[in-house]
Amino acid sequence: MQSRTNAAYFAAELRLPTNWLDYTILGIYFVVVLGIGFAARRSVRTSLDFFLSGRSLPAWITGLAFISANLAATEILGMAANSAQYGVYTVHWYWIGAIPAMVFLGLVMMPFYYGSKVRSVPEMLLLRFDKWAHLLSSALFAFAAILISGVNLYALAIVVEALLGWPQWVAIVVAGAFVLAYITLGGLSSAIYNEVLQFFVILAALIPLVVLGMKKVGGWDGLTDSLTKTHGSDFTTAWGGTGIGSDNPLGANWLTIVLGLGFVLSFGYWTTNFAEVQRALSAKNLSAAQRTPLIAAYPKIFIVFLVMLPGLTAAALVPGFGTEESGYQYNDAIPYLMEQLLPNGVLGIAVTGLLAAFMAGMAANVSSFNTVFTNDIWARYVVKDREDTYYVGFGRLITVIGVCASVGTAFLASSFSNIMSYLQTLFSFFNVPMFVVFIIGMFWKRASVVSGFWGLLAGTVAAMLNYFWIYKQGIVDIPTDQGANFVSAIVGFVAGAVVMFVVSMFTAPKPMAELQGLVYGTRSPGMAEAPAEGDDAWYRRPALLGWGAIILAAACYIPFSF
Repeated sequence: MQSRTNAAYFAAELRLPTNWLDYTILGIYFVVVLGIGFAARRSVRTSLDFFLSGRSLPAWITGLAFISANLAATEILGMAANSAQYGVYTVHWYWIGAIPAMVFLGLVMMPFYYGSKVRSVPEMLLLRFDKWAHLLSSALFAFAAILISGVNLYALAIVVEALLGWPQWVAIVVAGAFVLAYITLGGLSSAIYNEVLQFFVILAALIPLVVLGMKKVGGWDGLTDSLTKTHGSDFTTAWGGTGIGSDNPLGANWLTIVLGLGFVLSFGYWTTNFAEVQRALSAKNLSAAQRTPLIAAYPKIFIVFLVMLPGLTAAALVPGFGTEESGYQYNDAIPYLMEQLLPNGVLGIAVTGLLAAFMAGMAANVSSFNTVFTNDIWARYVVKDREDTYYVGFGRLITVIGVCASVGTAFLASSFSNIMSYLQTLFSFFNVPMFVVFIIGMFWKRASVVSGFWGLLAGTVAAMLNYFWIYKQGIVDIPTDQGANFVSAIVGFVAGAVVMFVVSMFTAPKPMAELQGLVYGTRSPGMAEAPAEGDDAWYRRPALLGWGAIILAAACYIPFSF
């Protein structure tokens, strides 16, 4: 990995002559963002309004917000960096590493989340297990949300410092201030409506970059010919070289891809990450909540091309892109293409789109952080039974603290030349152990009250030990950070599951009367909600939407598998 000093030097070389038109586009965007915040403020009267938009939003709004909350640094810089480093293997993060889990969330888990009327993911563990599992999951989630929010700030700083010439600390503070303003003004509604706007701004930024980049390298044939010569034939395939014992750029075989990424990391992220689940919980009814991740699955299938192709293009245009000799980090793939390809005006749209992406990701994590910290930690264990206005005010205060903390954690991400590796490391530590507790608790009635806490703790510790000791100390040779993340996820999942099983064998389960609506095969009154008018239309049926997304994702693999 390159040092932060070198990264700053390289960023300084990526400069474009921005003009008044670019700054005008940026200015208009920021005015609209704050305007949405002020408009949403009028609808915030209760804590439910502030933290969950009063559970009043339609499915198409929450669906677009769901995908926009994910379409942040993880997607834009992270997946472009992933593609520049690993090639077409990036498609696995979408078609096997997202779509099945998003469908599972919509069809299987949302009835439990929405029907139980929980306000957060950790609160579900309180109902299924006990306060210790709830408190530990709340603390881990709050910590992870701040770390991931910091990634978005750091990614934003890379672009703004490189392309606009602003000092990094200025870029971080300005972006943080705008996110802080519109979340504290309008709560989750402000964040969600801005995320819908940001989704379309992000597309407007990425599409010209892809089109001009492909023209520069001579289309798909020219791109693959160039990359095959410099990186080998496996670089432009999805499954080439992934046999067990084979070498490939990703440093992982088909088994660790399917189990580590496709099951453990993917399901761990999409089904327990409150930054996304919170958008579905804000839907107006159960049907809309179920359709939220299913609607989001369709753009997710195709967004891979908007982030993968720029990374591949950068790798084709610059020999050894990402190495110190090339003068670029993998994270620089998008900024490099913007410098090379975009004229003024279009540049303003592109920079605005990237700012929108990073603020969407940061807003998603900060709004989920303030909900969990206020409801699951502060109101549950510190200051109980106060009036509703107190918790709205505290939610705004903790939002300020969360943004300030995100500024501090932004610099942790700078030690990774590929921020996707950093994010996947965090997911293996925090999301995977929570997923194993959820999935066993949901499908095994015998899982005892205390097993949730010990399973969550064991999974988190095991994943961290595998990464920092087994991998980093070279006890087991794993070729890449991403390969190590897949293994850490599997280790964390297995450790959590084994500990839950053993503990459950020696401790008492919860009475069946207390498990209604919390375990598969049982129902609670909240899950018996009748469909709203129009929700029973055939094209809105969750099963059709879900299986349609899975079939479409599987079909997309065909051109990249032979």
